[in-house]
Amino acid sequence: MDKNDLKLRTKNFALRVYNLINSLPNTIAGRKVADQLFSSATSVAANYRAVCRGRSSAEFKSYYTLSTKK
Repeated sequence: MDKNDLKLRTKNFALRVYNLINSLPNTIAGRKVADQLFSSATSVAANYRAVCRGRSSAEFKSYYTLSTKK
């Protein structure tokens, strides 16, 4: 698995969650669950892309550590 493969997989994951969110009921509880799901699903891809932008091994580790704390 290379970097582009994982980028594509995280993007597809976010899109699948987006489709799931659209199927949730439009109630207060449904919107709360949808908001949390959307934040979580899209942060996976965003954090991975931030990690990939690391210019050095130390920067990579720093981004990775920050993203796992979220």
